Amino acid sequence: MTALYQSELSGLELLNRGKVRDIYAIDEEHMLIVTSDRLSAFDVILPQPIPGKGEVLTRVSSFWFRRMTGIIPNHLTDIPLENVVKNADERAILGDRAIVVRRLKPLPVEAIVRGYIIGSGWKDYQKTGRICGITLPEKLRLADKLPEPIYTPSTKAELGAHDENVDFQHTIDLLGRTLAEQVRDISLQIYTEAAAYALDKGIIIADTKFEFGLDEEGRLHIIDEALTPDSSRFWPANRYRPGISPPSFDKQFVRDYLETLGWDKTPPGPELPREIIEKTAQKYREAEQRLTGR
Repeated sequence: MTALYQSELSGLELLNRGKVRDIYAIDEEHMLIVTSDRLSAFDVILPQPIPGKGEVLTRVSSFWFRRMTGIIPNHLTDIPLENVVKNADERAILGDRAIVVRRLKPLPVEAIVRGYIIGSGWKDYQKTGRICGITLPEKLRLADKLPEPIYTPSTKAELGAHDENVDFQHTIDLLGRTLAEQVRDISLQIYTEAAAYALDKGIIIADTKFEFGLDEEGRLHIIDEALTPDSSRFWPANRYRPGISPPSFDKQFVRDYLETLGWDKTPPGPELPREIIEKTAQKYREAEQRLTGR
């Protein structure tokens, strides 16, 4: 399986190269998003790609976007890739990694929903008994299922910086109460419906993050990616038990490996062994197969 660490497209202006995605201008209303095979961990881009990862993320996001159209519109368009990327060789390199989307105004928050307690939420809970200002029951164990999903937003940091968990009032201050409540309520609805669907496929969605944008009329859209192994924690339901960090279908597998190295989590990221790269690629493909049937 081929890998694409960084796209280089002729005839299109590169607007931004993020941790994973390369974004190109098409016109005033549209952009091209290329989801590369880069992998970031602890907000550091690692030096090696995960072959096929970008294609998996693009297909899985498109799958969820289509499923949730009854809840919220998304940024996808029907414009074929060949109308935008004229060079056939460049299109072949991109594979399923590229989509044409509407230009929307992104909101300055990460909309995070947690159904289980893990990651930064677990660390905050151990210190304060709370996550993003939400008081949780006492004596929760690592990876415990929460009584109900909670909305725990964070800031959107610049490349190389760390997102920070914030309380809901912070998002009200940024967005206004009406829009902040809309983002919260839709995020919880999407997560609840997606988690039920995924569980039927043998996958627990422990938590996930969404990004939203506004069109010129101020209508809310979901953008970026949705419910992928990069933006979510996916656990195999048949191997889940609280008290431990469960095995996963996502990049937590890489995070767990990196935690064993004594790395200080600053650039440059360490080289990954071949077996870690291959195992990670396999996990991404299995998540897609379970969720979409591909």
